[in-house]
Amino acid sequence: MGHAEATQGTDSALIVRHAPRGPASAAIITLHGGSELNHRAARPWQLAALRMHPVLRAAAGTASRDVLLGRVRYRHRGWNDGDPADDTLRALDELRRRAGDAPTILVGHSMGGRAALRCASHPLVRGVLALAPWCPPQDSARHLDGVRLVFLHGDQDRVTPLAESADYVRRAREAGAAAGMVLVGGGDHAMLRRVGDWHRATAEIVGQMLRGEAEAEGLAAQACAAEGAVRL
Repeated sequence: MGHAEATQGTDSALIVRHAPRGPASAAIITLHGGSELNHRAARPWQLAALRMHPVLRAAAGTASRDVLLGRVRYRHRGWNDGDPADDTLRALDELRRRAGDAPTILVGHSMGGRAALRCASHPLVRGVLALAPWCPPQDSARHLDGVRLVFLHGDQDRVTPLAESADYVRRAREAGAAAGMVLVGGGDHAMLRRVGDWHRATAEIVGQMLRGEAEAEGLAAQACAAEGAVRL
């Protein structure tokens, strides 16, 4: 990954890390974390952005070579007035111009999870994997009818409240989403404790979403069918 990134302009919201030689059968797009208020320019060497590199590699582990891999490039480091969500919508529109109607999985961490959930009703989006997402109670879930989403959240997260993620999953289900939560025992916000389990779960869930699996097999299906959280 990386050869396609060097050829893109600085005004693009979609950074392609791997471009298939032929038509893309699907796409996996990552969205990194940030802060609540920060208008400084986002940079690719920020720790939040760097943390998503191995996450994208893990997500791509079960994907074929004709799946496009990329990330959203934010204008700013903070949420501010929904800036990362606006950037994500621009990236999805760029993706459609480039790859047509390729079904897309959004993988967002923290603030990136919030942006992914905000944009989950975009026509390209097949599913959302939200990693330790920031889900403030004022964020609506009413737009999620028919969307498939899975939350991965550590029970030792001291940054984004686990209770708010659980409440968002509940509200998403009420809105008609196929939604569930996987709890990483001992997991922290940075996804460094039990890092292998975070990455393996990411690979499994994204693979299931790409295949459109709806049966009661696999981690994604189990989470969406469970009454509460599935524990790793």
